[in-house]
Amino acid sequence: MDFNNDDDSLKFINRLLEGLHQAGYRALGSIAVNIYKQGSQHVDHVENQYIGAHPQPLPKGGELQAGTGARRGVEQLPEVLRTDKAMALWRKVQAAGYVDEDCQPTVSRTQAALLADAMAERLGIKEKWKVFEGLWNRRNMRGDYNDALNQRQSLEFRDKLKTAFAD
Repeated sequence: MDFNNDDDSLKFINRLLEGLHQAGYRALGSIAVNIYKQGSQHVDHVENQYIGAHPQPLPKGGELQAGTGARRGVEQLPEVLRTDKAMALWRKVQAAGYVDEDCQPTVSRTQAALLADAMAERLGIKEKWKVFEGLWNRRNMRGDYNDALNQRQSLEFRDKLKTAFAD
């Protein structure tokens, strides 16, 4: 329908809503009325929105280059997390989508604590919370780990980690 002005539009909508009310129409929720002017753009629903470039995976097979990350770079990793064995683990967890190109977690706090524990165990790191709290700028990762142990999803995530590290 074309309307000559906004007043005509509002009058029509009010008549429509009044007619629905008089007919006994009961909405189970709210009624949404969208009005668009000629030439306007409309997006009904956005499932995902990506701004900027997608993260690039870590190189396979070769060593990571220092400074490849946009924010911190691999040179910022503590020495215990920069060994050949550690770099192989970083590549695997990045390929699985658990960390970004700067080795920063992309998962929840509890899952990150499980990841830190699994990596520390494989790398023989004794002060795991200190190392990962410093790297990820977090506090109380031990508490996050304890919370994770009480969540059902943790068993599934641990199995996913075992699979990722097994490859």
